[in-house]
Amino acid sequence: MKCECGKRPLDIVMSHILKIMIESEIVPEKATLRRNSPVPLSNFYYSSLNPQFIGEKTLILLHPDFTKDVAARLIDEVPEVECVLKGSPQSIVGQADRDSQINHFEILEGDDTQMNVMRTLLHEKLVIVKSQSKHHIEVATTTEEKLVRLHNYLVNNKIKKGTAIDGMCGLGALGIYLLKYGFEKVLFNDINPEMIDALENNLKINDITEGYEIFNQPFEEFESDNVDLCVIDAFPGMDIEEIKEKAEKMADNVVII
Repeated sequence: MKCECGKRPLDIVMSHILKIMIESEIVPEKATLRRNSPVPLSNFYYSSLNPQFIGEKTLILLHPDFTKDVAARLIDEVPEVECVLKGSPQSIVGQADRDSQINHFEILEGDDTQMNVMRTLLHEKLVIVKSQSKHHIEVATTTEEKLVRLHNYLVNNKIKKGTAIDGMCGLGALGIYLLKYGFEKVLFNDINPEMIDALENNLKINDITEGYEIFNQPFEEFESDNVDLCVIDAFPGMDIEEIKEKAEKMADNVVII
C-alpha cells in the first residue's frame, strides 16, 4: 500500500498499528480506528501541513494501555513509528499550578522529540522544540492560532512595545513572538523547571540572545514593577481568576490566550 514515493497512507499505517494492538490483546478483537487507535503525533509539524503519506520514523504514538512489549513490537514492525508513549491524552502533562506535581507521559520506546515550525504574521517562522512526554499536546496549528490572536491584540490595542511578561510561558512561543514583534524586554516565567530548560533551548533556536529574563516560580508569587503587557496562557480548564487579578496589578494590559 505504498505510494511511488515509498510512503504509506496514514490510515494504512494506523491500521497496521491497530492490528498489532489487537493481536497483543490490549484492545478488543473488534476494535476500530475511530474508537481504539492511539493518538498519532508527528515528530515534525510545519504550520497547517497535514501529510496523508507518512515517512519512516515520523510518528509518536500515545495510548493509555500500551505496554513495553507492544511498544517494542511497534518499533520493530511499523517503520513509521519513532516513539511510543503510555498515557491518556486527557491528562495534564507538565505542572499546572503550585498545588500539583509534574506529570509525564511514560516513554516506552524511542525518541519523543518534536519540532513545530510555525508561520507568523511577521512573515518569519517561529520554531519550537519539545519533548512530547513532558508537555501537553498542542500542535503547530494550535500555537499558530494563539500567535495570530496575540498579534491582532497588539495591533488593535496599540500596545506599547516596552516590557512584557509571559506569565506561564511553557516552551516560550508567545514571549519569543513578543521579542520578534519588537518588545524591548520580555520576562519569561513558568512554575515547571523542565519548561525552563526547554525555553532556553527554544530561545537559542530562534536566535534570541538578549532582551529577556527567565523566572521559575508560581505566577501567584511573581513580582514585577509595572509593565506594558502580561500574557497568560494557562492549561485548558484552569481557574485563572487569581492569576488574572495578579496580572492586572502588574501590567497596563492583560491578554488571556
